[in-house]
Amino acid sequence: MINNQNIHSSVTIEDGAKIAPDVVIGPFCSIGKGVEIKSGCTLEANIILKGKIRIDEDVKIFSFAIIGNDNSEIEIGTKTHIREFTQIGSQESEDGENRKIIIGSNNFLMGYVQLSSGVELGDFCIITNAVRLLENVKCHEKVIVGGLSIIEANNTIGTGVMIGGASVVTTDIPPFVLVEGNKATIKGLNIIGLRRRVENKDDIEEIKAIYKRVLGDGVDKVMAQEILKTHQNEYIKQLTSFIISSNLE
Repeated sequence: MINNQNIHSSVTIEDGAKIAPDVVIGPFCSIGKGVEIKSGCTLEANIILKGKIRIDEDVKIFSFAIIGNDNSEIEIGTKTHIREFTQIGSQESEDGENRKIIIGSNNFLMGYVQLSSGVELGDFCIITNAVRLLENVKCHEKVIVGGLSIIEANNTIGTGVMIGGASVVTTDIPPFVLVEGNKATIKGLNIIGLRRRVENKDDIEEIKAIYKRVLGDGVDKVMAQEILKTHQNEYIKQLTSFIISSNLE
């Protein structure tokens, strides 16, 4: 029996749940037996947590979110914010295999977002309103997805990508680019994002030059392979290695 004055009297907590003493839980929440909530977390009202869930420190979950189902396994990294009506792994996988969902640290999931089985988010991602990430989608760090977008199953989004609103993503997306549309196509480099993360301006100019060679007139995996062998720049290596292993054609 958990005795915590920060937990509202209407909250239902199953035996076996682990909740740190300073966790705040608002009214009418339901916490399943496989849930672990670490220090500094806040849950607002009418939240349902099911299955095996580990929530790291200083996470805030807003009202009416549903996370997990009876057979799910989910990890939520520290300082992540999950806004109202978000659904994370709340439905069974289509093939009956509930793959682990991993959400990194310092992520921001806005209202009505849906994450399916097997989704993985790196750190510092922003998933805006009513975005759907279908099964086994992988987003590397610092990805921004515009509202009402859909990323179709089994695709990977590279680090530093920005996806425009109401886009439908049907392929892998290489690091550092802007994409938009239905279906989404690459519109250019995310220059503002690069300026925020890359201190050396020469690195940005080099990324621009390589981008034109491997993505300027369609995807050139042979060229990407040659560049990967000869360049030591870490950002060029990220870009070219991703392209080589991607499902882009």
